[in-house]
Amino acid sequence: MQPSSNATTPVTGTSAPTSPVAASTAASSVSSISGTGLGIAPSTTPWLAYACLAGSTSLIGSYVGLSKLLVLVFPVFLLAWLRFGIAAVVMLPWLRRTPTDARLSPRTRALVFLESFVGNFLFSICLLYGLKQSSAVVAGVIMAGIPAAVALLSRLFLREQIAPRTLAGIALAVAGIAMVALSRHDASQQSGWGALLLLAAVFCEAGYVVIGKRLTQDLSPKRISALINLWGLVLVTPLGLWQAWNFDFSVVRAPHWGLLTFYAVAASMVTVWLWMKGLRHIPAAKAGVFMVFLPVATALVGLLFLGEQLTGIQMLAYGLALGGVMLATWPNRGL
Repeated sequence: MQPSSNATTPVTGTSAPTSPVAASTAASSVSSISGTGLGIAPSTTPWLAYACLAGSTSLIGSYVGLSKLLVLVFPVFLLAWLRFGIAAVVMLPWLRRTPTDARLSPRTRALVFLESFVGNFLFSICLLYGLKQSSAVVAGVIMAGIPAAVALLSRLFLREQIAPRTLAGIALAVAGIAMVALSRHDASQQSGWGALLLLAAVFCEAGYVVIGKRLTQDLSPKRISALINLWGLVLVTPLGLWQAWNFDFSVVRAPHWGLLTFYAVAASMVTVWLWMKGLRHIPAAKAGVFMVFLPVATALVGLLFLGEQLTGIQMLAYGLALGGVMLATWPNRGL
């Protein structure tokens, strides 16, 4: 699944081709740009892009339990620092500019920094400290608003036209995930600051999607993944070194290092690459709907491997959320 060599090729000039061969070449180039860029016709539903988005968020949801295990061993900022550091070494070849990549203009450099600062650094801080001061129910309901926040920011900053059917799909997805949160019983206390921090995390994640959409116009998914990971490493290094100074690394066993390596590659490399690969060919508002696969995947892991049970309300809620994805992405013809 390499990026299409024509996906970012600009069309220049206004004169018509003077030969049938040139005309055929020009038509092929326009098809690659205006279509999905995945080797299929523009009118064809981009199922491969949808699969990349669903795979990315599903993988994130499936390793939530793994990250919880690692937090028991490593302090939060040290864990983040090690994750970014390991991934940076693995992704060194991805930093190299390819023929499909535009040169890093000051605007692109700023967007890469913002993508990492907002989507990695700020999101993690707001989420972690927001969860500490919030009940699971309130946290789930607020975080369910990510698809709606993505739609709002994509309309404001990308000027995307959002079809009524896509809006209906977003509403179903938000309602489904909110129902999952409300079906839980949680007696923990809730603070206003916690809710505000979680709301900030929602818009950080929405900003990550919108900025990422801008970046995919100029850079390949691989290079985006490597660059934002590198910035993540720079941003978290002071805090990581601070926690590493007094940390006893002798207590970390070999299996923990193996889990950490897998987590670093999955979280910083594979999921980001899959997301940017799919986002390159899908409007940001529609891509935001795929965030529902994160809690769905988490629930499936609990059901299949941890012996957890799903209630009827939860099954209905997940059905609504997945129905929202289908409504937002199903082909227009025949509806």
